[in-house]
Amino acid sequence: MSDLRDFPDASFSGVHHGPLQAGEWITLSDSKGRRHSVFLERGKIFHTTKGGIEHDELIDGPDAVTIRSKGGVEYLALRPLMADYSVSMPRGAAVIYPKDTAQIVTMADIFPGAKVVEAGAGSGALTTALLRAVGIHGQVISFERREDFAEVARKNVTGFFGAEHPAWTLHVGDLVESLEEEDVDRIVLDMLAPWECIDAAAGALVPGGVFCAYVATTTQLSRVVETLRAHGEFTEPRAWESLVRDWHVEGLAVRPGHRMQGHTAFLVTARRMAHGVQAPRKKRRPAPGAYGDDYSGPRKSDTPTDTPGTTDSSATDT
Repeated sequence: MSDLRDFPDASFSGVHHGPLQAGEWITLSDSKGRRHSVFLERGKIFHTTKGGIEHDELIDGPDAVTIRSKGGVEYLALRPLMADYSVSMPRGAAVIYPKDTAQIVTMADIFPGAKVVEAGAGSGALTTALLRAVGIHGQVISFERREDFAEVARKNVTGFFGAEHPAWTLHVGDLVESLEEEDVDRIVLDMLAPWECIDAAAGALVPGGVFCAYVATTTQLSRVVETLRAHGEFTEPRAWESLVRDWHVEGLAVRPGHRMQGHTAFLVTARRMAHGVQAPRKKRRPAPGAYGDDYSGPRKSDTPTDTPGTTDSSATDT
């Protein structure tokens, strides 16, 4: 009897149990932690500097085993986790790394059955996480401007789930020009100018829906946050980044690792107010100079401060 947990065709979880099969990806790791992604095919050999490893020695065998190359070097063979797959997948555009994917799925509150719009799809790393989170009863509608990137994303997502995911629709085109969806629960943007999509996002999101943007630079961060504020019908945006540092642990030698996953990008979230309802205005006074003569970004002239008699921060912050 097969393992009842192994139902990828029904659940599209991307997780498999039981013996390794031809057509699956595995991760081979050596004693120094170096990893290799291998697509199992009958009759093939994976070549290393320490000799080859025959795929047939792994196919039909159990997951999580060790195998020796022809040169006698031991390797750990494991089915990859989604995080492993996302960083090793073939790339068109750069991928969103697991530390940020996890933040997006949690902080944007991606839930089973959600209707999620994503732009751009890139290489499909975030798409796989969104699809797993919404499940087969949800929807992920992805937009990608470049057809070559869209094809890479399609192959990677299909490769992870083992078939075309029933909850996924991929459009080649610009979200601003092509978005026709309504009653969208979440919108996640990974693009150069997400502020250009804020009006379109506002029109598609349900009241209380979450807008999330992934941007690499401080100038992008400032522009998207201020555009959300100027729109008026989003809650006060929240902006942050995540840093991940491993620790070295050997007996009494416990210390931070020498390397860490530092800045990759900033995340911004805000929630959609009901149509026609203005969010409560920010009352904390901006930092001196924040909106001085050099500032040229989006900004409402009636932005309040908590200083009596001050009506325009740009008049006092120069």
